Amino acid sequence: ELSKHPDVSVALIEQSVSPGGGAWLGGQLFSSMVVRKPAHLFLKELGLEYEEEENYVILKHAAQYTSTVMSKVLAAPNVKLFNATCVEDLIVRDNRVNGVVTNWSTVTLFGHDTQSCMDPNVLEAKVVVSACGHDGPFGATGVKRLQDLKLVDEVPGMAALDMNKAEDQVVANTREVYPGMIITGMEVAEVDGAPRMGPTFGAMFISGQKAAYLALKALGKEGSALNTFTSLENQTGAAPKNLGGKKKGGLGGGLFQHHG
Repeated sequence: ELSKHPDVSVALIEQSVSPGGGAWLGGQLFSSMVVRKPAHLFLKELGLEYEEEENYVILKHAAQYTSTVMSKVLAAPNVKLFNATCVEDLIVRDNRVNGVVTNWSTVTLFGHDTQSCMDPNVLEAKVVVSACGHDGPFGATGVKRLQDLKLVDEVPGMAALDMNKAEDQVVANTREVYPGMIITGMEVAEVDGAPRMGPTFGAMFISGQKAAYLALKALGKEGSALNTFTSLENQTGAAPKNLGGKKKGGLGGGLFQHHG
């Protein structure tokens, strides 16, 4: 969504060589990707074919999605990818996140223990979107650093698996967790203690779209943001109604809502 706004400069920082996290494969390293409706509309926007079921769709191979979305995003002139790059710390000034401290992933993983000086770099930003996922050595590092700095109360980690509740809560609670820093995806579950999601990807798509909307809103571009969500049915400039809500089968509390 952010790549559709040429006047917004976007830096993607990815600790792995290959961006995309766990979206290259489905559950237990199987190939198919399950996407709960209405997030399938995003697949439709990307031009991907899928097998239709009642409340979800199945993509033949998850890599179809990841390779397609990355190729489209990286073709945008306002997007720059820094892969094999880690965020080691946050820049915080005047009670607001103002950017990130970066280093090469190999330095972050191994270099600090073997070299006397491996100084990092800094990237200042008007808005930081943290999508660090869950578990693992790099899991939820954004909110964990906020916890270290006593800028959030706690990071309890995920609760036990409940796919439907997890997807709803991740979308509903995607938000600006601290001034200047928006959290999205399973990092939301880590800071809120929401259930583990498992191998289903609908909430990942919609949470990311919501984070993009919140970022654009913070930049004073809410009006244009509403007009660029082309995977949504409502194109009138009002907040779309087909994503989320409290109706049965909806994802979260709505794409354009978050808890107070």
